[in-house]
Amino acid sequence: MTFAFLAFCGIFLLIASGGLLLFYREAMIQRISSVITPKPRQDKKLRTKLQKTGSSLGGVIDSFERMIPKSQAEVSVVQQRLIRAGLRNDGVVKTFYGSKGVIPVLLCLVVVATGLGDQSFFFYIVAIGIGFLGPDFWLSRKIKQRQKKIRRGLPDVLDLLVVCIEAGLSLDQATSRTASELSKSQPAICDELGIVVLEQRAGLPRSDAWKHMSERTDVESLRNLVSVLVQSEQFGTSIAKTLRIHSDTLRTQRMQQVEEMAAKTTIKLIFPLVLFIFPSLFLVVLGPAAISMMESFKNAFH
Repeated sequence: MTFAFLAFCGIFLLIASGGLLLFYREAMIQRISSVITPKPRQDKKLRTKLQKTGSSLGGVIDSFERMIPKSQAEVSVVQQRLIRAGLRNDGVVKTFYGSKGVIPVLLCLVVVATGLGDQSFFFYIVAIGIGFLGPDFWLSRKIKQRQKKIRRGLPDVLDLLVVCIEAGLSLDQATSRTASELSKSQPAICDELGIVVLEQRAGLPRSDAWKHMSERTDVESLRNLVSVLVQSEQFGTSIAKTLRIHSDTLRTQRMQQVEEMAAKTTIKLIFPLVLFIFPSLFLVVLGPAAISMMESFKNAFH
């Protein structure tokens, strides 16, 4: 009797498990697949939150951007400066003008939170001025840094252009190859060379594409290079020889600039010597003598 009951229970469990497998097969497969390959739900949630935050911030910046008075000529100048800084996105102009409205408000809130506004209204004026002019100073600094990177990377680019041209490539092919090879070490100038390659593929003449690059960057050495290339193309001289001579000239100019900076250090060291080092030396050297003289005078008068 007991054996029959155990056999009945075993058969019932087998039938029940088979029914569960048949009816809940898809649910079990989904659970097993979720355990084996978990889906990044948190990443999706975080990504959606970031997208919502970015869209809300973009709306705030757009609203502040409409409040800033500006003319079309001023917008074109700012857009040209942004391009020189390497910022070519669609909404970068709106972001720039929006920051000129958002940053003063944030600085005024900081002044209110710190309690400086209760002392004087002058702190609010300083906060508004710094917030309004701060993006301009930041943009100017970014332009100078990018121009410095372009000047430093230009001799290396010219050397690789010479190697590619002497290997049998044309100037257009050498430019494309140089932009791809030096994109990691010299990203600023290779970005500009990539734009030159795209403009040439679009049908723009070579001289116009290189002139556009010199206008975008506003670097004097690059302007000289473009004029040399245009003259070489007009007169039919060797481009490789021209580029090699120009590269040597740039390296010589860099060495002269380094020597000039080294010669200026002696004059620049006068101010920290006079303001910081000499007072401490006087204090260490003449301090004990002054103390002994003061004590001797006291003893003489007493």
